[in-house]
Amino acid sequence: MSNWLSRLVERQILKAQATGQLTGLAGEGEPLPERPGDAFISAGDAAGFRIMAEAGVLPPEIELKKQVAAALQELAALTDPDARKAAMARLADLQMRQAMAEESRRAFLRP
Repeated sequence: MSNWLSRLVERQILKAQATGQLTGLAGEGEPLPERPGDAFISAGDAAGFRIMAEAGVLPPEIELKKQVAAALQELAALTDPDARKAAMARLADLQMRQAMAEESRRAFLRP
């Protein structure tokens, strides 16, 4: 971050502290929640995903990730070969769509 921007940010933080805007916030004094999935993405992406989740909006790749997890559970419970084959095809489709959504985001954020 450039020097002038760092000073500006620091001044804004000090101003917010002085006016009490940084006290009484949700989660204040509590440990940070465990988010093991955040270890595999950048801090910026993790923060962005958290903000969107708190606003009730999830990017397509996160929705697809949930669908993939559900499809994996469904597949594990199936014993009929035909049903397993159909479930595997659905799982492969979801995984491909998830990979495409992730790559799309990476390409969009690439400088």
